[in-house]
Amino acid sequence: MKQTISSPPLVGSHSGAAPIMVAAMVIIGISDNAVPLMAEQIGIWQFYLMRTVIALPLVWVMMQAGLGSLRPGRMWAVALRGMLVAVSMVFYFSAVALMPLAQALAGLFTSPILIVLISVLVLKQRIGPIRVTAVALGFLGVLLVLQPDPANFDWLILLPVCGGLFYALGSMATGLMCREESTVSMLFAMLLAQALIGAVALGGLALWPLPVAEGADGFVTRGWVWPIWPVSHWVLLQGVASVLGVFLITKAYQLGEASYVAVFEYSVIIVGPAFAWMVFGQSLEPMQIAGIALIVLAGGTIALRGG
Repeated sequence: MKQTISSPPLVGSHSGAAPIMVAAMVIIGISDNAVPLMAEQIGIWQFYLMRTVIALPLVWVMMQAGLGSLRPGRMWAVALRGMLVAVSMVFYFSAVALMPLAQALAGLFTSPILIVLISVLVLKQRIGPIRVTAVALGFLGVLLVLQPDPANFDWLILLPVCGGLFYALGSMATGLMCREESTVSMLFAMLLAQALIGAVALGGLALWPLPVAEGADGFVTRGWVWPIWPVSHWVLLQGVASVLGVFLITKAYQLGEASYVAVFEYSVIIVGPAFAWMVFGQSLEPMQIAGIALIVLAGGTIALRGG
């Protein structure tokens, strides 16, 4: 699960930043493979709520360790940013449950490309030919990975792209409104937003139940399920991994310049699908592998160009 960090880097030093970031992406890439296993039996809203319950004590430990304060400077800005990222993860986790992980990650990692487009179309910023080319290559990569069929279009493939859009908005909110906020306060706000979304959705489904398909297809419409012991270890894994991953991401950004460190976040697009292939047999076609390469190239170029 990609996280935007605002911690100031130690300019001029990259010592240890790259391996720490790669370690974070290994943790996230592997743990996200647990989502389809949970989706067979519980719903995303229950997962969201339980994941938050597990993660909040770990965030408190981070605060006690001196990694940041829970109290935001501008509560409304941190709350908005947290809600945007929480919504993006709804789309992303839904996509992970319903399609191969590589496709879900490809959609989520359109966020740097979408940030550039929003900056140009909404904020009226100018970009050079290198980033224009990167945006074009990135979208070509997304098309190669998602492989939409114009004759029989499946709207499901837009799920991860919607996740990328909301994540881009959350990233922009971080840079424009939350630059001085601590990572711990932003993580805390995002977790609270996740819990709120999960609780409201579960309440709505209790009052107005929707048809629930069997297995992972019922991930989005499934209400509260009990008992949950068969998947409780996967929920625990996800909760712990998400906080540990964010901790390592934070450390990486503290040790290296943001534009340098951000490139290594794209290692999750390799680690996650590789683990899914080895353990679950999720395979990729040569064109999809080429698409992933284009997304990594485009995102890395945008990061290094400061975009």
